[in-house]
Amino acid sequence: MSKFVLTPRVCHSTIRILEDVVNKQVALDKAYSYQFQNMELTSQEHADITQVVGSIIRKLNLYLTILEITSDKLIENQASLFVVWSILNDLATPSHIQHTEQQVSEFKSRIDSLTTNVVLQDGCPDWLDTLGHEQLAEQWPAERAALSLPPKRYIRVNTLKGDQATLKNQLQAEGITAIDVPSVANVLEITSNSSLFKSTAFQNGLFEQQDPGSVLILNALDVKPGHKVIDACAGAGGKSLGLASHMKRKGRLLAMDIEQHKLDTLKVRAKRASADNIETRLITSSKTIKRLKLSTDRLLLDVPCSGLGVLKRNPDAKWHRDMSVTLPDLLALQADILTRYTKMLKVGGEVVYATCSILPCENQDQIDKFLAENQNFELLTSETISPANTGFDGFYWAKLRRITE
Repeated sequence: MSKFVLTPRVCHSTIRILEDVVNKQVALDKAYSYQFQNMELTSQEHADITQVVGSIIRKLNLYLTILEITSDKLIENQASLFVVWSILNDLATPSHIQHTEQQVSEFKSRIDSLTTNVVLQDGCPDWLDTLGHEQLAEQWPAERAALSLPPKRYIRVNTLKGDQATLKNQLQAEGITAIDVPSVANVLEITSNSSLFKSTAFQNGLFEQQDPGSVLILNALDVKPGHKVIDACAGAGGKSLGLASHMKRKGRLLAMDIEQHKLDTLKVRAKRASADNIETRLITSSKTIKRLKLSTDRLLLDVPCSGLGVLKRNPDAKWHRDMSVTLPDLLALQADILTRYTKMLKVGGEVVYATCSILPCENQDQIDKFLAENQNFELLTSETISPANTGFDGFYWAKLRRITE
């Protein structure tokens, strides 16, 4: 951090993104996309902006408390915001940011007074801390702290086009450094600030950005070449592409979703990855599911969820809404998908139910309820991927087998 330079261009872009995210409730990834499309930025500037914005959004309530303002006043207090950011990151405040020594002294005093407030230091809103304690009890503080950290960058090797060692060498040739992730095969951690998506390796479909925890879900489904596989909540297809690589272009992979634009994105990604065995299908009604009754060997249900396991990557979710309010509707939707979509599975076939949440109510509790009501299924294995224990994003998966029709 000692070499970091908070330039006027970085400050300008940071404020524009914060204005979209905090004041206009734009999703962080969309705010980044809009800003980066409208400015010619170097790779270093791109990385710097992402770093500054991420650090502020992850702990927005801490910054607001130090500044003694509400979120709607953040932009008009941007000079003070950057002064506080510099103090918290042990940097001198740049000369182009207006400030006085008295301001710096006052901010440092407030920062010192808040050091023992661990909930605030973890950038955790009250509703989330209450929910975390209710669901995870003594495990919650460690998970809360882990979810407040900056996310690492990981990529999954597209084994349809190459292997891990070859990809590392190709990335190195483009100035991108990567290291192996020992616990998860075919995953690399990117350790440089390079722009991944401008690389020739990405354009040629040699990798996709994906967290190791997400890759572990793919591994759990254990698809084989020749299988018929359905990814029933495919979205833009990150997991579909991973499953296709396991299948080695043999067999049929049906990627389904209720939103056509996501499936259109998947088609583009599949072409780049040479995942030729992926077929997309829009879910237009319950008939779409019923027509596939008892038809598939493997089924992935990556269901809509709170996303509370991936707050490192999507910290804006903490501030856009109180998810404890919408959670009951999500739980009902998850249970409905689990009940209706598993009808597509053959006898002897296996399904993985997955979320990017670490809350038991979305995970183990859903599986327990399903098994109690469906004696024709058995639980094979399950896992909660803990951010505190692994450093990865947080996920849950449970693998079930259909015993009888």
